[in-house]
Amino acid sequence: MAEPVISVKGVSKKYRIGLAEKKSDTMVATILRGLKSPLTNLNRIRNLSKLNDEDSSIFWALRDISFDVQEGDVLGIIGHNGAGKSTLLKILSQIAEPSIGEVKIHGRVAALLEVGTGFHPELTGRENIYMNGTILGMTKKEINRKLDEIVDFSGVEKYLDTPVKFYSSGMRVRLGFAVAAHLEPEILIIDEVLSVGDADFQKKCLGKMEDVSKNGRTVLFVSHNMMALKSICKTGILLNHGKISHSGTSGDVVNHYLQSYAPQSQIEFSERDETAQSEKIFLRGVSVTSKMNDGRIDITEPFSISLQLKNKSIAGKFHVNLFFNAPDGTTIFVAVSGVEQILPGYFNAECFVPAHILNDDFYNLDVMVVEGAKPIFNMKSVITIQGIEPPRDHAWMGKFPGLIRPKFQWKLIST
Repeated sequence: MAEPVISVKGVSKKYRIGLAEKKSDTMVATILRGLKSPLTNLNRIRNLSKLNDEDSSIFWALRDISFDVQEGDVLGIIGHNGAGKSTLLKILSQIAEPSIGEVKIHGRVAALLEVGTGFHPELTGRENIYMNGTILGMTKKEINRKLDEIVDFSGVEKYLDTPVKFYSSGMRVRLGFAVAAHLEPEILIIDEVLSVGDADFQKKCLGKMEDVSKNGRTVLFVSHNMMALKSICKTGILLNHGKISHSGTSGDVVNHYLQSYAPQSQIEFSERDETAQSEKIFLRGVSVTSKMNDGRIDITEPFSISLQLKNKSIAGKFHVNLFFNAPDGTTIFVAVSGVEQILPGYFNAECFVPAHILNDDFYNLDVMVVEGAKPIFNMKSVITIQGIEPPRDHAWMGKFPGLIRPKFQWKLIST
């Protein structure tokens, strides 16, 4: 067998996370803590380099990851939030170094990990295309040859000579993908960012990734859209708490992922998550209040979903969206809050869902916060809930079909 273009051997990655400051209960304790603080800070500085595994401030994002990717493969990487997908992509993109293990990559890598990755906000779209091509080792002549294709694919021709800082998130994603896919890297790494684009553009992107792989180049694709993963990926790996829990064909890996769903009544995010989420919004937690109160929903009863958030720096108006998705990633409907202006600090956003909306099925919820018309926070599959069918007094052969089950008014009239 030919030498793999990507070889990952025993890779682990650990981070030191901040420790919560101890609070004093009395005035005397506060004064004593203040007197001790210079010595405490000195000890902290001395311990920065001592990353012992037993240290409570150590977080392992990845543990003993090993896999190979052959030339022309399309590998899907799947996992719930916090599974380690983003950390792995950063290491493969050479943005971060592994703490343990090694990664061997043969070929130029183009990565689209988040909106605007690799773009200089003060430069125009055109200037950023040439800058990215130069970073990939291409000559100006080679970039000139690809320029029209990139502009046509991205659909930003009208704004090509406008600084990227004035682009919407969708425009940045379209241009970013067009640049990454058309400048002929040997390895293309795509994260969940394609969810920002509209349906037509997503379809174009999936088609382009298939074309890239057919030309002998390698694609690594992370997404919560299981249908897309199964359609374009040959193989896949499933990450769970920083470890590979399953690998194989994309269909097999997706099936293992879907079987891992379990309803949750609440989820909380820690201090380490705050810095990783967004500069403007921190989702502290999600809780579901229902008749069952265990993440399961009696579909004949109303329920509510509460988001605990922190406005870190939004000064203007914004609104919150809850996406209800089927396990395969298909969005069923979106619950949109009113537009509000809330001062920086902690706040809750509660969505009240009426009875007779869900079906007897699992639903994954995404959370998006939009400032003006610009998404500033977008977290996929934040929490899973399950619709439960109560006992019925009428016969039905199996489960009702469909992804939702609204209750309609009927009138039967004899004629």
